[in-house]
Amino acid sequence: MTAFLNVEHSLTGRRWIGPSVEADRLAEAMARDTRLPLPLARVLVARGVAPEEAAGFLEPTLRDLLPDPRSLKDMETAAARFLRAVRGREKIAVFADYDVDGGSSAALLISWLRTVGRQATLYIPDRIDEGYGPNVPAMQALGREHSLIICVDCGTLSHEPVAAAAPADVVILDHHLGGETLPDACAVVNPNRQDESGDLGHLCAASVVFLMLVEANRQMRAEGAAGPDLMALLDLVALATVADVAPLVGVNRALVRQGLKVMARRERPGLVALSDVARLDSAPSAYHLGFVLGPRVNAGGRIGAADLGARLLATADPLEAAALAERLDRLNSERREIETRVREAALAQAEARGLDAPLVWAAGAGWHPGVVGIVAARLKEATHRPAVVIGLENGIGKGSARSVSGVDLGAAVHRVAAEGLLLKGGGHRMAAGLTVAEDQLEAAMARLAELLARQGAGEGGPEDLRLDGMLMPGAASPELIEDIDRAGPFGQGAPAPRFAFAAMEVSGPRRIGETHLRFTLGDGSGARIEAVAFGAFDGPLGPALSAGGAARFHLAGRLEINTWGGRRKAQLRLEDAARA
Repeated sequence: MTAFLNVEHSLTGRRWIGPSVEADRLAEAMARDTRLPLPLARVLVARGVAPEEAAGFLEPTLRDLLPDPRSLKDMETAAARFLRAVRGREKIAVFADYDVDGGSSAALLISWLRTVGRQATLYIPDRIDEGYGPNVPAMQALGREHSLIICVDCGTLSHEPVAAAAPADVVILDHHLGGETLPDACAVVNPNRQDESGDLGHLCAASVVFLMLVEANRQMRAEGAAGPDLMALLDLVALATVADVAPLVGVNRALVRQGLKVMARRERPGLVALSDVARLDSAPSAYHLGFVLGPRVNAGGRIGAADLGARLLATADPLEAAALAERLDRLNSERREIETRVREAALAQAEARGLDAPLVWAAGAGWHPGVVGIVAARLKEATHRPAVVIGLENGIGKGSARSVSGVDLGAAVHRVAAEGLLLKGGGHRMAAGLTVAEDQLEAAMARLAELLARQGAGEGGPEDLRLDGMLMPGAASPELIEDIDRAGPFGQGAPAPRFAFAAMEVSGPRRIGETHLRFTLGDGSGARIEAVAFGAFDGPLGPALSAGGAARFHLAGRLEINTWGGRRKAQLRLEDAARA
């Protein structure tokens, strides 16, 4: 296929791929038959949507897409045990992971219980002192004081800690990759159990918890009782789905779409306070969940008190919410400073080791465990390879790993752990955590690199930039952007549509902060729109586009609406450019 606009090698080294002749023909036919704008029709065709499916795709409903909770093994048992504890006024504990998915999952249960006049003990392990997942001392202590412990976003591999909880019953609601055997729990509900089909493997833990509550409400109805309003809980499910980088396809897409509508009503004190402290002045989008709210919720688990995020999401008290949100915002600023220092050191170490291997990794003494996952993601983005970043302390390394599309990182980490080179390890396709003895570090990383190489990791450079078509500045209106957004939400597994603007004049370039660039693009006939390129001066885009002169550029990126002073304008978020 000929490169789009003949861009074989852009300023960032990518080949541009546009719609095929067949896709163009199908988009034109769809636009004609459905009366949808042609750019939106191009987006739908690129996602495999047929004309007769367009209306349903643009308005996804949970009624059509929500799976039957009972399709998951142990679901009926889990919901029945949960309801028995509620009816019997048993003491319930919720053991949750310290990230957004874990905190949202815990808040779902606590909010549901509050509605029926019950409460639960929240327990979130300290990232540094206890590490990920249930541990024996904590489960023993909870088991002495509670008759039911619900582990959310964790527990599938926790055989010994689950056994230590006796005489309490344990219910596990998780989504991480399961092993060949399961803990001896009352129920283990996990779409990524080895004996599941995997059809729902894209669900985050909060979605699994939500399905359990759907089943609980169903069992209550069968007994003649009404359950709490589940739709009001979808803001938590949406936040967790996006923040945990679950693919926005199928039911996930409907959950996030509906959850964003709930969030826009500003009824949950914790999310209202967090939005206000983050200075959100518009209805939240998937971008805000992933890059504005999610990192602040995570900040407590990363470098502060592990339970801050979950407490914020679960509270019904606006004053408590405001105090927690302020604290999390401060911690997030501290997290960014720590992250910058670790990222610079990790990148230097990885460059010295070589960036062309199947696996890019770095390890350092004293690197904060709370930021190694973020730094691993940055290394992955910079090198287009799976990346592992490990903090070392007292001969033990605790690290996080992030993968690239097409490479199942969780399975590889799980295998290295099973072979004994890791003390502990697990996760899912795109992300994993691990613990390793320092004297086994080199051997473990070599073995992990070998397994990832077999999956094709490290074979390619920058991925091709796939574009949904070409636009002129005069066509890029807020109204068109709103139409295109109906195909969203966009994120993992559902990339935001990208459009090219051909042979544009670049005017008024100005540097914003240290690394960002703002400018205006025009076609020479008077039509112009604003553009922003974040991190442009970290690479070749900033210097090239700010050089001035009469050069014209092909520009590519995502369209968004910029609201300022009550005015709404179209804006291009630039991702790539090539000399015309």
